[in-house]
Amino acid sequence: MSEEHPGADEAVDHVLSALADPTRRKLLGLLAAHGEVTATTLAEGLPVSRQAVVKHLSVLDAAGLVSGSRVGREVRYTVRPAALDATARWMATLAADWDRRLAAVKRIAEAAERDAH
Repeated sequence: MSEEHPGADEAVDHVLSALADPTRRKLLGLLAAHGEVTATTLAEGLPVSRQAVVKHLSVLDAAGLVSGSRVGREVRYTVRPAALDATARWMATLAADWDRRLAAVKRIAEAAERDAH
């Protein structure tokens, strides 16, 4: 993927793996919308237990997508956008490569059609 940033492939793999689960995507969306939130507050809006939310947040944390900070007895979670930004850049590069390839195929097809007439 990227020779310039060693480990970038692994980081993107972790992000994509974490985001493969719809509950984790929902949690990330809730965190993005509400800012710093506890697992208990997040669990109130989901059909899963607080313990399940904590496990999902742990996966998101390991992927670098969220971070938790202790405030008194609570742990408050927030989105860490850097991992998403890196993944979005990778996806944009991949899309640009495919766009170039498809444009080349289109040029070849159009040239072949012109030559056939």
